[in-house]
Order: sequence, then C-alpha cells, then structure tokens
Amino acid sequence: MKIGDLVAFINESAPFQYQESYDNSGLITGNVNDEVNGVLCSLDCVEDVVEEAIEKDCNVILAHHPIVFGGLKSLTGSNYVERTVIKAIKNDIAIIAAHTNMDNVHTGVNKKIAEKIGLENLEILAPKNSILSKVVVFVPHDNVNDVREAMFRAGAGSIGEYDSCSYNLKGEGTFRAGEDADPHVGEIGTLHSEPETRVEVIVEKPRLGSVLTEMKKAHPYEEVAYDVYPLANEHQEVGSGMVGYLTQPVEAMSFLKSLKEKLQTELIRHTDIVSEKIEKVAICGGAGSFLLTDAIKKKADIFITGDYKYHQFFDADGKIIIADVGHFESEQFTAELFVELLRQNFSTFAIHLSKVNTNPISYL
Repeated sequence: MKIGDLVAFINESAPFQYQESYDNSGLITGNVNDEVNGVLCSLDCVEDVVEEAIEKDCNVILAHHPIVFGGLKSLTGSNYVERTVIKAIKNDIAIIAAHTNMDNVHTGVNKKIAEKIGLENLEILAPKNSILSKVVVFVPHDNVNDVREAMFRAGAGSIGEYDSCSYNLKGEGTFRAGEDADPHVGEIGTLHSEPETRVEVIVEKPRLGSVLTEMKKAHPYEEVAYDVYPLANEHQEVGSGMVGYLTQPVEAMSFLKSLKEKLQTELIRHTDIVSEKIEKVAICGGAGSFLLTDAIKKKADIFITGDYKYHQFFDADGKIIIADVGHFESEQFTAELFVELLRQNFSTFAIHLSKVNTNPISYL
C-alpha cells in the first residue's frame, strides 16, 4: 500500500475539491511512492503527535487540521509549525490533512457529532451548489448499455439514495467521415444517418474526469459527440453543517447537561433558553457562526458549534439557542472517524488513534 494510494482513498471518501478556498487539505509532507507502515489518526498534527507516530512506528499521520495553512517562507524551527514539519520530514513521516473536505461530506465530521448526540433523520444544513455537472452523450442504440454502465461504474448517475440514474431519448445522428477517418459505421465521404440514443447523467465534479474517460473508452465512435453542462443545483449530500432530530423532545436544560457529558466539554456557553423543549438540532463542527441564519431557517431549536464571539451571541435574537461547546470539543471525535474509515477498508497496515490531547485551551 503506497502513500499515494491512501491519499487517493481519502480523496474518494471526501474529495479534496470540496475543501474551502482557504484550506490546505491533502498531502502536506511525504512521498507518494513510499509504502504505508502504519497510520496515526489525530485531530491536529503537532510535535507531540509526530513523536507519538515515531514511537508507534507509523510513517503516516492523518489529521483533520492542516499543520500548514499558508505558505512557509522558511524552515528554521522558529515556531511550532516549522518544528512539526521538520520533525516529520527528518523521520520520513507523511502528513495528510482532511479538513473542510471532511466537514463538507454527509458521512464526515458532522455525521460523527450527530451520532454522539443521538440525532436521526439527518440532512445537510447548508447544501453547496455548482458542484454538479450534466454529461450528455450520443450513442448508437446497440452500444447504449455498455457506455451507460461504464459511466455508472465511474461514479455517474448517483442522486441521493439512488444510483444508475439516467435519461435516455432516441433520435438520429448524421455525419460524413473524412479521408483520414476510421468510422465505426458508414462510408468515407458519404453522408451517414445513424439511430442514436441521447444519454444524460448527473456527475459530481470530482468524478467528471473519470466518467468522461470511461465513457470514451466504451464508446464505439472514433470521435465522440458529448456535452458537459455545469449545474447550479444544490447537492443535498455536500455542504456545511447538519440538522437532525432527537428521538423525542427533551427539556432544554436537561439536553444541555447531557450534551456537556456526551461531548466531554468543561463548559457550554449558551444564549437564553427560548425553547422549553429541544427536538430539532443544528450542528457544525469547529467554527460555525456563519451557519446561524441557516439553522434559524431550518427552524432548529438549538445550534451547536464552537468559536462564538461575544457580539455574535446577540444574533440569536430570541429565535434559537446558540450553544458554543468549543472548537476542539466539537471536532475531537474526527480522529475516531478516521480510524473507523480506515479499518473498514484496510488491513495491511497498523491503524492507531492518537492519545495526545492537542487542545490548546485549558479551563480553570
């Protein structure tokens, strides 16, 4: 198992194209051709985590937060970022970050938080748009099944809980082959009419290249006629935050006390208790204040996130309860998510959950 293969697997599970523009998810240090000996999963990658990886003979660290956000202008060890990177490189340890790409998939960070809280009937709080494309290709009738199935295998035609979705319309195509052509049907220099099927499928942008490649391989024509249309549709399984329901309504203060225990946090900062009962819950791991309006629109009783500033609490405006549980506390189970994901798919290398507490905040 190569490091590059592991990076490709993470990209398949939570495409790096889904990360936010400010992010730096992906392979940060390491050689894609090195073999994977062991993987240490953590929320952050700091010096102590690299030291733990060395002790456990892990040559890969899979972390949620990238140790390098901006460009490094020097590597002198003058700060914790430079020291961490230097130590990793000196010990041939690859660092992979899966940050906002893992936040933005429906099986990612927020799903794990929802599991800890006990939410069901989950949906993305703020779905992203403009990440879907429609591929339209014209295929001779006899080859439709082969071309369509090739696109499905490459990831096309998946909509929510449905796969192999397509629209098919029979028609007629015309063409004339030039002197240097090698036509599948028809004669060189003669106008040809061929019964064809127009096949339409939805494709997520990270899979578009693979879908087009496999479509062309399966298509019998020397020159394939196809179109790609970018769509403005929202993707219901990709986006920020998550909203779901408790199995039954719970008294608000009882819910907050239970939340404190389940998320293992020292304190919860919250706004006025404007809902006697909590049933619909909106969540966002990390810093999620930008999703407050979406939580209110979804008519959530409470919005759980971290990193709220003083004046931002006023934005609740009596419409919802804001509960700031802390950045680390909201995302601490992401390392568990990584371990589960890897153990379900790999058995050729050791997988460890970091025991280092990387929370930079202490409570008195």
